[in-house]
Parts: sequence; structure tokens; C-alpha cells
Amino acid sequence: MTAGASPQEAWHTLVPMETTASVRKAFGLEDKVAIVTGAGSGIGRASAEVLAASGAAVYCADIRATTAEETAAAIAKEGGEAHACPVDVADREAVDALVRDVVAASGRLDVMCNIAGMMLESSILDLAVEDLDEIMSVNFKGVLFGCQSAGRVMVDQRSGSIVNMASAAALAPTPMVGPYAITKSAVIQLTRSMAVEVGRRGVRVNAVAPGFVPTNMTGRYYVREDGTVDEEMKEKVLEPMRRFAPLRRVGEPADIAYCVLYLASDASSFLTGQLLSPNGGVAAH
Repeated sequence: MTAGASPQEAWHTLVPMETTASVRKAFGLEDKVAIVTGAGSGIGRASAEVLAASGAAVYCADIRATTAEETAAAIAKEGGEAHACPVDVADREAVDALVRDVVAASGRLDVMCNIAGMMLESSILDLAVEDLDEIMSVNFKGVLFGCQSAGRVMVDQRSGSIVNMASAAALAPTPMVGPYAITKSAVIQLTRSMAVEVGRRGVRVNAVAPGFVPTNMTGRYYVREDGTVDEEMKEKVLEPMRRFAPLRRVGEPADIAYCVLYLASDASSFLTGQLLSPNGGVAAH
């Protein structure tokens, strides 16, 4: 300690000051490589856009090749680096091939965002085995396969961040959404368990549990068969959602994407095994 300096003053000389440069570096993803599944629309697309805008080379993966290409093209138009990758996350070999191809092309994998998912409306009593198998294959197994494939690479390189998409449905039970909530609950436990296993190798695993966000998945309530939006029905769906939330609004894909960015970046370097809940205050935990 410098002569005459107080303990507090001495402490400040040991701890680096945070600056504009250090903050931008913490949230920046320059020279990083990311995979985003479900990147063709909704939260997946917004996440791909935000990660690319932060400097990452983003591989936009989606079961629909055309929407993956649209996302990649939109990012490239804004000056970002993006590549379209059609993939069915329920196919373990396809997910392995995706990760293998990305590493072969880029030499590394820094961020894996397992966002692809599907919705199933059914009561627990009426849940058919084939429907359960389908939603588990996408919402849980698809995330598991992504965690495994990316995790092996990240463990070997001793660095990386995995971000899994859960849901507020796992925190606040709702009728007819039970099967979906079950898969998202499994994702939360997968996240926690894997974080404990790989943390000592420099790999972080976290999850995001969004509240209600208007996307293609939630749009089933107000989008007509021809793809047009029934604005009156949309307002009937969104208005009670806004009223129920303490913040008095529903979410937007970007609200969730910025949580993904935080977990993907070094700004969250001391965070693993955790669940972020951007839900407007609907569910607290």
C-alpha cells in the first residue's frame, strides 16, 4: 500500500478501472464463431442478428433452408458475416455434422445457441405418445444433441458458451401447455447438470426462459391459414398478456436476443448453470 493511502484507495490501484473500451470488449464477439439453431425466424433470427452485429461469424441453422438463407442474407446486407445451414436438430447425426463442418471451416466454435423448438397444445390426460415423442425429439433431444456436439469441441479448446432456450412455461404452469413446459423444464435441468460437468474446462452453459413473445410459434392464435394476420384477434391475445405482466407489455424477439448476447459474451464470464428470465415480471424465481 502506498504510504499515506487509505485501504480503499489502495484497493482501487489493484483493480483495473472499467472503461468504454473494456465494456465494449466484454460484450463484443469479434473473432468469435457462433451457431444459432432456429435462426430462420423469431427469437432465433433476432439472436443471430444480434450476435452478428456484435462481431461474431454466425452460422444460421434452421430446418427450413429458405428461412435460414433469408436470415443469413439479411445479416450480410448489414455488413455482418453469416452462413445458412439447413439442419434438423432432432437428427443427432445432422447436428454432429453441422458442428463438424463449422469447426472445419472456422477452426473453432465459441458460442452454441440451441433455440430451435416447437409447440404442442394438449392436456396431460390426452397427450398421445407420438406427440410426446415429437416434441421431446425437437425441444429436448435437439438441445441435448447441440450441447453434446458443441460441448465436445469446447471442452477440447477449453473455452466456449452454450445458451439453451427454455421458457417461462416451465416456471408458471398453464393449461394445455403442459407437454411443452415439460420439455423446457428438462432443458433447464440439462443446462444445470452440464454446467457442473464442463465448468472446470472453461465451458459455460446457461439458459434463457422467455415470457410471451409474438413469434411464429405464438402466432398460431391469430395468423390465418393463408399467413395473414388477424389484427383484431392478435389484439385480443396480446392485451391480457400485457395486463398480466408487471411491466404491462409483451416481449419482443430482441428482448430475448440481448439476453442471449450477454450469455454468449465475456460480460457473463462468471455465470454458468443459470436461468435468465426475460418475462416482464410474470414469473419470478
